[in-house]
Amino acid sequence: MKKRNESIDPEDQELTEDVVDEQDSEDEAARAETESSEETAEQAIERLQAEAEEYLDGWQRARAEFANYKKRIEREREQSRERITGELITRYLGVMDDLERALSRSPENDACEEWVAGVELIYTKFRTILEAEGVETIEEEGLRFDPNIHEAISYEESEEHEEGSVIEVTQRGYKLADRVLRPAMVRVAK
Repeated sequence: MKKRNESIDPEDQELTEDVVDEQDSEDEAARAETESSEETAEQAIERLQAEAEEYLDGWQRARAEFANYKKRIEREREQSRERITGELITRYLGVMDDLERALSRSPENDACEEWVAGVELIYTKFRTILEAEGVETIEEEGLRFDPNIHEAISYEESEEHEEGSVIEVTQRGYKLADRVLRPAMVRVAK
């Protein structure tokens, strides 16, 4: 048997040192890998948070665009409805004019009293329907001529009226909300 006190062979000592060095380098590599994986985990977390924020931002933008789309479609639908209503009402304004002319020239005798009452009733109902749709009459006699709502059929000298004011409305004009359906035909003072 060998004695314990004998010295370690220099070759064995080198091998032992190599094993210890290898273990130290493996430990350092493991520590470096752990630190590297921690950095990688932190980077992954940051990357995922950035992606989540990007997706949230995209979702919010898409939601806002959809809300704007719905509002635009509703606004366009309302404008189409107003345009169609205006076109339809414009077709019936001539009928309104005819009823007004018929009433202004109604016969005075008692035999036609019921007929006149019937025409007045039709005129009143028709006017009520137009008002319910939001149709307003344009007939500002005595006010300034406005080419946006009036159509001048003549310019006449008048001592009673100021220059540029409406002397007489010869045909009523109508508007629906802010849109002129038919301008009022007027005589204007020079």
